[in-house]
Amino acid sequence: MKKAVKINLVVMTIIVLTVAVLSIFFGGASQDVIVYNEGRPWNYPKLIAPFDIPIEYDSASTQKIKDSIETNFAPIYNINTAKQQRALNNISTSLQELTRISSTVKQRMIEASEKVYEDGIVDNNTRNKINKGLINRVRVIINSQGNESKVVDAQTLRSTVEAYSFIDSVAGINLVQEPELPQIIHSSLVPNLEYDAEKSESMLNEAYKVALAPYGIKLTGERIIDYGEIVTAQKYTLLKTYERMSAERNMNSVVRRFSVFGNLVVILLLLLVMYLYIRLMHPTVYRSLRHMLFLFCFVFFFVLLVYVIAHLRSGLLYLIPFALVPIVVTVFFNSSLGFFVHMIVVLISSLVAPDANDFVIMQFLAGTIALLSIKGLMQRSQLVVCAIFIFLCYSVTYVAQYIARNGTFDAFDWHVILYFVVNCIVLSFAYFGIFIVEKIFGFTSQVTLVELSDINNPVLRELSENCPGTFQHSLQVATLAGEAARQVGASVQLVRAGALYHDIGKIDNPAFFTENQSGVNPHDALMPEQSASIVISHVSDGLQRAEKANLPQVIKDMIAQHHGKGLTRYFYTMACKQSATGNVDAAPYTYPGPNPQSREAAILMMADACEAAVKSLSGPNEENITNMVNKIVESQVLSGMFNESPISFKDIAVVKESLIRRLLTFYHTRVSYPDEIRPDNSLSSDETSSNVSDDSIAETVAND
Repeated sequence: MKKAVKINLVVMTIIVLTVAVLSIFFGGASQDVIVYNEGRPWNYPKLIAPFDIPIEYDSASTQKIKDSIETNFAPIYNINTAKQQRALNNISTSLQELTRISSTVKQRMIEASEKVYEDGIVDNNTRNKINKGLINRVRVIINSQGNESKVVDAQTLRSTVEAYSFIDSVAGINLVQEPELPQIIHSSLVPNLEYDAEKSESMLNEAYKVALAPYGIKLTGERIIDYGEIVTAQKYTLLKTYERMSAERNMNSVVRRFSVFGNLVVILLLLLVMYLYIRLMHPTVYRSLRHMLFLFCFVFFFVLLVYVIAHLRSGLLYLIPFALVPIVVTVFFNSSLGFFVHMIVVLISSLVAPDANDFVIMQFLAGTIALLSIKGLMQRSQLVVCAIFIFLCYSVTYVAQYIARNGTFDAFDWHVILYFVVNCIVLSFAYFGIFIVEKIFGFTSQVTLVELSDINNPVLRELSENCPGTFQHSLQVATLAGEAARQVGASVQLVRAGALYHDIGKIDNPAFFTENQSGVNPHDALMPEQSASIVISHVSDGLQRAEKANLPQVIKDMIAQHHGKGLTRYFYTMACKQSATGNVDAAPYTYPGPNPQSREAAILMMADACEAAVKSLSGPNEENITNMVNKIVESQVLSGMFNESPISFKDIAVVKESLIRRLLTFYHTRVSYPDEIRPDNSLSSDETSSNVSDDSIAETVAND
């Protein structure tokens, strides 16, 4: 399934779900309901059943029954005979082409392959569930009509890896020593049992329906509960059933049905407009399933909260911090999207607000003030200031609207002001909500990036103590990359944070990197491949440290991508020179990558390489710094380092200019005074530039 199709499917599912769930709350106008709790006395008059009410299982019993059904349920799998036969044919045909293997071994391998397919091969997800004890049996459909099946012990099923191991053990030879065989087996083995979600869910729901059918009826005129009775679990369930059926009966009038239909159409249109706005105006957000899932789920749950509270008591809407919507969306995306999503939420919520016009005006002003006061959110204190401004906005707007509507302060409900206080107190703790969103959806806010950029962070402090040269290099790269990111409109905080952490893997072996050496180079005693392995390992070591320090995924990505799939050319060249043939496999000398996947990672790669290379210049001046930066960046472009990132050629040109400008300030030459004498053996700028070879550049980059 294409990514765009998947995104559209997920979004449309959430939209339909939103409309379906909200339809429940249009059974009548907002009203106060009877409040009762399980285990407490019924404090209302005797309640008589006005119609027949089915007696259903209470929640605890329902869950117990469901758990029992799920434990013994056998999910349905179909045999894909076409895949199975194709795999067996591939194995058989490929084996016949291998002349070094005896026919007996070939036959054993073919029979072993038939055996694993006869037992069944499943996908890794299914096998993991089996290993965890979540699936004990499966029902396999054995004919094309789907009316014959057999129940199979789940432990007999194998994953492709387990199937490969079985064939290896039966074959009687070491497959690893036969380079053709592993490729044949791995490329041919595919699952032949495919999970049928639709049939499994249908059968499971049918089992639920049968097992959870009402076990009795409370007839019309019978007592449901009397005053003072304890609301037991059974009584509580019966009362809930009574409430639900009463609401359904109240929905029977034609007028009410048309009213509900009209409201649901309005909600549907608003959500579709939000979808189209994101798709057309924010294509980067639209192309991310994670971003779209968050936005529509956030709207769904927030609106659902609004409708639940409004159904209890409409006046409680003033307790809900609507300004949280633009704040959260702006923190992770941008202010224009934050404002639009905020207004969509407000307009949907206005359908259950007591004074829709006043409500929309008030929330429009509150959302605008929220966006203005938290622009560029960097500190928690900004949320407190924002909450104070919004409280003033709510209070002034509400009082003004009350006077405009009534012309007097008589009967003014001062409790509403207290609601505003609670509203803004909750809003001032929005940082906790932002933190939760970060953990669930893997986002990283500006606040988090600012905190990570604090050099007193334990990881950075350890880097500065153990690798002072690397630490200084990281600071300079952070400055270079941050300025370049600002010039092209990328995330400055993300680039700076990524730059500070990109070389933390060097903490484990500081002496093997030139910026930390003091006269002794341990690479002199090593073979080129050993040196390359140590240098390359700083990426994997950095990822391990990042994982241990619970750094965000975006920082881990910057660590993994800052060298991309580049080559440690210095050590590779040395190895080629030492080789008798001059040909050496480049794989041991290549970084694992991947290449940069974002503009920020691409900028970091350029800044890192250029800062390291310029250090190799014996006499840095404008000409050779410019030549060096152009050579480094153009080499990265030609080698395809940026093909997987959304950075444009225009952005790259701007980044180069920014790097050159900044590097000139880092390595500016002193003014020569008349009494200063230039050494006779010093090189001119042109000579310095001409003596900087590709190998020396590569050496600096590789060792730095």
